[in-house]
Parts: sequence; structure tokens; C-alpha cells
Amino acid sequence: MKATGIVRRIDDLGRVVIPKEIRRTMRIREGDPLEIYTSGDGEVVFRKYSPIGELSGHAGRYADVLYRMAGLPVVVCDRDQVVAAAGVPKKDYLSRRITPQLEQLELSRRSYLRESASSPRIAPAEGIDKGACAIIPVIADGDVTGSVLLLGDDPVTEVQAKLAQATASFLGRQMEI
Repeated sequence: MKATGIVRRIDDLGRVVIPKEIRRTMRIREGDPLEIYTSGDGEVVFRKYSPIGELSGHAGRYADVLYRMAGLPVVVCDRDQVVAAAGVPKKDYLSRRITPQLEQLELSRRSYLRESASSPRIAPAEGIDKGACAIIPVIADGDVTGSVLLLGDDPVTEVQAKLAQATASFLGRQMEI
């Protein structure tokens, strides 16, 4: 663990303020869930909670099936990073931070379908050149929790888009159970 040098006091209601600089760096937004861990030697650790991350095994299997059915590489992201991939080297994609473009698209709750070769390219994660031809938000309990992406330079077909939408819908429903 890395020390920040910042010290905060607990108020009379048991609250601690996480400094703005840390929230910005760690992409912690108002309303984001945090998991609390403790250790035997008195450490208390806050970790961002990712509902899709909890389902990363399932998300990986769904990504594999979608890759086989759609014939395009697949990436599944939570609100911060890639949690599953298929059809691409996993070591190059997993745990990479999503791009600001993808983050903004998720926040807008809109899908993106590449309609022509001249349509804008949206990279899924920082340091990745491959662009997405379909980006579908994963919505659980009314909140965007991540997205399902099909990667490629060609426009997405209607069947490929429907497969990605079904995968995103299914992941969202799994989180609601």
C-alpha cells in the first residue's frame, strides 16, 4: 500500500472525508459504492466496488460466447476498467482503465454503433489502438454499471448489435438477482 501523507479525523457520526485529489485520481464519484476491508493489524482499506467485477467469471464466459457468435473481439468493462475480454490477448486488456471517451458514453447511458468507416473510433481502454464498432451500456437497477464492446474497424451488423445488446441485458439482470 502507498501512503498519501493525508490524515483525516472521523466525525461524531463516524464519517471520514476522502480528499478530492484521491477521489479524482481513483475515479471515485459521488454515490459510488465502496467495499471496506480490515486486517488483523488495524488497517482499514476502502476499495471501489464493481458489480460487474463480482461477475467477472460470468462476464468472461459471456464474452467468449459473444465472440464466437458475433465473430468480433469482445471487451466487458465496469465503470473504470476492463473486467473481461475474448478474441484479444487478455493480458493486454484486463485491468486497463477505460478511456475518457468510453466513460462519457457510459455516463450518457447511450449505445454507440459504428455505422460507417468514417464514424469516430472509440478505444475501449488506455493504451489500446483497436476501436469499438459497438458499445452497449450494462444497466442494473437503473444504474449504468459498465458496458459491452465489440471491437473492429468495420460497421457493426444488426445481428452483431443485437447479440451485444442481449449480452449487456443479461449481465445487467444477473447483477439484479
